[in-house]
Amino acid sequence: MKYLPLFVDIQNKPCVVIGGGGIASRKADLLLGCGAQVRVISPQLGDEMQRFANDGRVEWLQREYQQGDLQDAWLVIAGTASDDINRQVADEAERLKIPCNAVSDASIGNYIMPSIIDRDPVQIAVTTGGASPVLARLIRTNLESCTPSAYGNLAKLVEGYRQPVKQAFPK
Repeated sequence: MKYLPLFVDIQNKPCVVIGGGGIASRKADLLLGCGAQVRVISPQLGDEMQRFANDGRVEWLQREYQQGDLQDAWLVIAGTASDDINRQVADEAERLKIPCNAVSDASIGNYIMPSIIDRDPVQIAVTTGGASPVLARLIRTNLESCTPSAYGNLAKLVEGYRQPVKQAFPK
């Protein structure tokens, strides 16, 4: 196993997205859905990212990425169309010990984003380690079809009984 499956709490944490296109906006949307404070650095924005900026959901720095842009970030996404820029971002993140996902090439960053099934609070993440995102999406689609949306409600219901059950059955 090359990657450690891990779920990270980024609520109210500063996260940086370098890039303003479609892929970067999808990643920013995931971060926003987790309650992150998202800063986007890009000279231009695509339609979706522009809506995020106009709505005040992201802070937009309208310029190219520069060394020092990752200071104080908890998580970084290098989401440009340029492998060279994504590599520069990943190198800075590595020096600062900040997790960085490079959307163009899994070997550039130090973490990958899985394909996600969200039945809040139940989450299922599927990855092929970057070998085939298409296969990961196919697996996710198959799992999604057999994972009822009511599982989220079930998890919320049983959450209220967790402590009493642990007390009644300590082992």
